Amino acid sequence: MEEADKLENFIQWATALGISDSMHINGDEGERQSPNNLPALSCLGKTLSISCFPDAGGRGLCAVRDLQKGELMLKVPKSALMTSQTLMLNDHSLSVAVSRSSLSSTQILTVALLNEVSKGKRSWWYAYLTQFPSNYDTLASFNQFEIQALQLDDAIWAAERALEKTKMEWQSATAVMEELMFKPHYMSFKAWIWASASISSRTMHIPWDSAGCFCPVGDFFNYAAPEDEQVLFEHSAAAELRLTDGVFEEESAAYCFYARTNYKKGDQVLLSYGTYTNLELLEHYGFILNINPNDKAYVPLPSDLYSLCSWPFDSLYIQQNGKPSFALLAVMRLWATPTHLQKSVRHIAYSGSMISNENEIIVMEWLSKKCCLVLKNLSTTIEEDKLLLSVLDEGFESVIEVKNELLGLMGECYIFLKANGLLKDEISDDMPLPRKTIRSINKWKLAIWWRLKFKMMLHDCISYCTRVTNLLS
Repeated sequence: MEEADKLENFIQWATALGISDSMHINGDEGERQSPNNLPALSCLGKTLSISCFPDAGGRGLCAVRDLQKGELMLKVPKSALMTSQTLMLNDHSLSVAVSRSSLSSTQILTVALLNEVSKGKRSWWYAYLTQFPSNYDTLASFNQFEIQALQLDDAIWAAERALEKTKMEWQSATAVMEELMFKPHYMSFKAWIWASASISSRTMHIPWDSAGCFCPVGDFFNYAAPEDEQVLFEHSAAAELRLTDGVFEEESAAYCFYARTNYKKGDQVLLSYGTYTNLELLEHYGFILNINPNDKAYVPLPSDLYSLCSWPFDSLYIQQNGKPSFALLAVMRLWATPTHLQKSVRHIAYSGSMISNENEIIVMEWLSKKCCLVLKNLSTTIEEDKLLLSVLDEGFESVIEVKNELLGLMGECYIFLKANGLLKDEISDDMPLPRKTIRSINKWKLAIWWRLKFKMMLHDCISYCTRVTNLLS
């Protein structure tokens, strides 16, 4: 079945369940038809439509009319949400097997998802499941080469931790999958990574299950970094403060999505999943943002600095624009003060004020030197990363194309070719590039892109420190 046909079947299925972007044409619960007796109306078209945004997340939702901030855009009834409970409700074997286990809520949903996918067209959710990606680029899916391509120790550790956590969850769920007589394909670690990544990147919060729920159509929204704004909404007789995004509302028994800002007709409508750094986005969702106001860069700090810190240690970072965070700057100012004077100037430092020109220059010069040292110790430079990305962005169709472009570049390229078996004698240069290699290139590009963003933050920090030093000298 062609992708367009699968999408059309899904839209018809979703419409029959009462999912709607029109707040005026919903119909009563009792009037909704089953997926086998499809209604004429579509669940999309009054407010939103599916569109492709090649440079902004791929497939997403587009405004078909002007939208006002706070306007209700989409409603997904509770009966249309795919949860562990709904999957177990219609599968007695699954329910029994899970009840005997000690699996976490996320593991239960992972097993339930794989169990449902294994049913193929027999699954009531089949039309929806055809809309899931066939693979993901979350950190847990990275191989050893792709992990090392991140270069920074913190990022490598995060990737190795994600992979190990996923593996442990898979191993402890094996007995349940064996009891359910999963076929080898669905028992594999590869299948578990896929299901786990589906949950990590697609589920939404619900109050009754910490694993979350799959929300048909609602999971078509692409991501936008949250702003420091909240909007007042009227609910029932009382007003409550909450973020303008998606939320399950008990009073309407539906997942409701609100416009987070004003949109013009043709704009991509975005959803904030929460506040994430680019490394966290890569870990949980498999992508990073070109401009992420919540991104952070950490550099090693003096060990005696931490005893002066009144803030959590993870608040000591360099911001996306290269400036030190409030906490980092405050603590470094205090650290740069002679010990016998620290008590008398602590209130000045903690208020965010500069202690003196001399003190500020010491802080800026130390931070600049530290950023330079971190950059120097990494295996590639900013310029080399940019060059490598430009080469990889050209796209390749055959093995010989990849070899011709990469063999003349840095040693990392040779390691990639070797890791993907492209240097073996039995590999013909004329053969098409294997899909596995294409996926590896995509993840390699993400790793390069992430480390480049990190290096740019340090580069911008050096520039900032230099400007401040020159101004105060």
